[in-house]
Amino acid sequence: MSKKIAVIGSGYVGLVTGTCFAESGNYVICVDIDEEKIKMLRKGKVPIYEPGLEDLIRRNLREKRLFFTTSLEEGVKKSDIIFLAVGTPSKESGEPDLSYLEQAVRGVAQAMNGEKILVIKSTVPVGTWKKVKEIVSSLTSYPFHLVSNPEFLKEGSAVEDFMKPDRVVIGTESEKAAREMEELYAPFVRTGHPILHMDNTSAEITKYASNAYLASRISFINEIALLCERCGADVNKVRIGMGTDSRIGQRFLFPGLGFGGSCFPKDVRAIVHTAKELGLEFKIGQAALEVNERQRLLFLERIWQRFGSDLRGKTFAVWGLSFKPRTDDIREAPSLTIVKGLLEKGATVQAYDPEAIPNFRREFPEVRYGDLYEVCKGAHALLILTEWKEFYHPDFEELGRHMKEKVIFDGRNIYDGDRLTSLGWEYHCIGVGKFV
Repeated sequence: MSKKIAVIGSGYVGLVTGTCFAESGNYVICVDIDEEKIKMLRKGKVPIYEPGLEDLIRRNLREKRLFFTTSLEEGVKKSDIIFLAVGTPSKESGEPDLSYLEQAVRGVAQAMNGEKILVIKSTVPVGTWKKVKEIVSSLTSYPFHLVSNPEFLKEGSAVEDFMKPDRVVIGTESEKAAREMEELYAPFVRTGHPILHMDNTSAEITKYASNAYLASRISFINEIALLCERCGADVNKVRIGMGTDSRIGQRFLFPGLGFGGSCFPKDVRAIVHTAKELGLEFKIGQAALEVNERQRLLFLERIWQRFGSDLRGKTFAVWGLSFKPRTDDIREAPSLTIVKGLLEKGATVQAYDPEAIPNFRREFPEVRYGDLYEVCKGAHALLILTEWKEFYHPDFEELGRHMKEKVIFDGRNIYDGDRLTSLGWEYHCIGVGKFV
């Protein structure tokens, strides 16, 4: 049976969530205060790049299952299940800023016209569900059921992640809400992946614990990479030797420039802050953040060691600006730190990315942008900052003709160093002693 759903917040998570629920036959109203964004979405134009999302939005608009509005009241009154998917950005302290969520919760409570199920989809610190419950209870006499339902979407594969989740976590005290949520998610778990029922607090911690662990794996392999460089080992062989152990596995064991984006950095900082508030020191999380920041600075230091600290008169080509492939998201991307560092030393930067140039240009209008080979013209070195598939097999002969010096700094270890050196290239990568 189809359900009537409102999704408050049409950012990355809200847009994917609402669209995928509409695709499974429900009637969904997506709400956002940004009028320009809503106008775009009503025309089937998507303000973010996420593979497959635009096609789904257009189809569900045509089928009249998906609607967009700036009216919170309309969304609430026409729906039985209301997802809260507004942003919770980090404050300087690392604590998540809940002001947008609290504002949305107040608006929902004041617009309620009957019994509702309220679902917290935003990533929130432990105990937020209690605060939401208090706010709603103080503003309405209508009955409501509160659910904590964290998202586990990966940018670049978010639609697939939603449609085929590894697990669905439902935290609630309400049996009715648990049943409704299980019905809602049933079409997405037909292959046998579990729907996990738990209390709200455990659901909140599950989200942070998952991201903190994955971030720690990335920082751990980068620590091993530094050790490999110092002793002459090859981290690419070491990670395979580790990953073939079934207790460890291969995923998130790729050395490089560290993690970025809207989730890992923010969520690790949040769990560190939460632990501190409870009188604990979350040492692993703090170390993961420190290693992540150091990784970018080490990359810059290698460039300075090769070309000197005064980079005036030097041109650097950059391939990859988004924090990961298959997205246009540059939030906390390594490219931000590295490009800023080069510019501060007087370098000229020429950059290409398949999707992120418009976002990056707003941050760095002084950078020259062009296509894949165009940005390499006159460059003293090529920097690989994101592992987009189209970067894996360039024409190295043509590339060499464009560049002043045949030098590559590979921040993602996507090339075969032996092959490149045999072709006359100077090759620097992460965690391989013989190329340093």
